[in-house]
Amino acid sequence: MKKVIYSTLAPKAIGPYSQAIMADNTLYVSGQLPILTESGNLIEEKIELQTEKVLSHIKSIILEAGFQLTDVVKTTVYLSSMTNFPAMNLVYASFFGDHKPARVTIEVARLPKNALIEIDCICVK
Repeated sequence: MKKVIYSTLAPKAIGPYSQAIMADNTLYVSGQLPILTESGNLIEEKIELQTEKVLSHIKSIILEAGFQLTDVVKTTVYLSSMTNFPAMNLVYASFFGDHKPARVTIEVARLPKNALIEIDCICVK
């Protein structure tokens, strides 16, 4: 069984996709951008603040679906520049604490709204 997940604490999708889809005991969270939920505008251009905002959106969606951060098994981090990797990694590490999901980090040419970062994830109960 599939179910669309939507959290009012995360921004609405900016395209034809869902924030997340739950299929049985697995949650697939779409890539989240560092945009303000209220306005849809990108937040300040500091990688630390953008990373915090993206991770807070992910957390809101995960909790809305009845999952916990410890249910995250895989993330994909998209960076507009690998020079931002160390700063992003510090925020990411503090967010997940002792829980360390599998992860891929990729440098991309450009992200929607010219964001510095986008993260998606998969959760399993």
